Amino acid sequence: MPRHFLLEKEDRIATLTFNRPEKRNPLNEDILLELDALLCRLRDDTGVRVLIFTGAGNSFCAGADLSLIKGVDDPHEREAIFQEFAPRRTRLTERVLASLVHLEPITIAAVNGYAVGGGWGLVLGCDLCVAVEGAEFWFPEVDLGAPLSPAMTTLLAAQVGPARAKEMMLTCCHYTANELLSLGMLNQVVTPDKLMPTVTELARSLAAKNANALMVSKATVNAVPLHRAVIRPDLLLGRD
Repeated sequence: MPRHFLLEKEDRIATLTFNRPEKRNPLNEDILLELDALLCRLRDDTGVRVLIFTGAGNSFCAGADLSLIKGVDDPHEREAIFQEFAPRRTRLTERVLASLVHLEPITIAAVNGYAVGGGWGLVLGCDLCVAVEGAEFWFPEVDLGAPLSPAMTTLLAAQVGPARAKEMMLTCCHYTANELLSLGMLNQVVTPDKLMPTVTELARSLAAKNANALMVSKATVNAVPLHRAVIRPDLLLGRD
């Protein structure tokens, strides 16, 4: 049984929910390992066509668990503590994002509040995103003395281009859901009461479509920023 998540499945739709609302759904090594295992399970579940990814409480995911630097006022000491765990955390984050991006089911981020650091990275790794009006997004990594992970940097630059990606990473500025909608980074912004009904309706419409067409279309779009061509089995000549 998942310790830090809720996993529900109904009618070819799975819903994965961060379930540590008292901590604003943070990320640490244990949580990243559990998330990676859950994504692998969903990858191998042929009964799932759409995955909804959301958070309990008023946050989607607050990013790295900063409890170790809580109360540490000296910025250099904060950086030293944060950087001590950065390499392993980055490796785990890279693995989780690779699993999420290449997941065969279509993924929808239902952002119900804060999406910070790695939390925003998980949103970037989803295929579609619906957010509430009060959601906020930012990358605090540079202010904590660490660069953004390669996978998150790649996903961000692919969506907004190098100049805007550098601005978002280097300034650590906060962005509202409506600002990201105007940049083409979100699909819809809704009121909190309409978030899950909107996402559920979208998921049901996608789950009713041809599974192979969905997967091939997703893989082709994902290959564009990498300048790779996807070999489509439906266009190959048959062999005797």
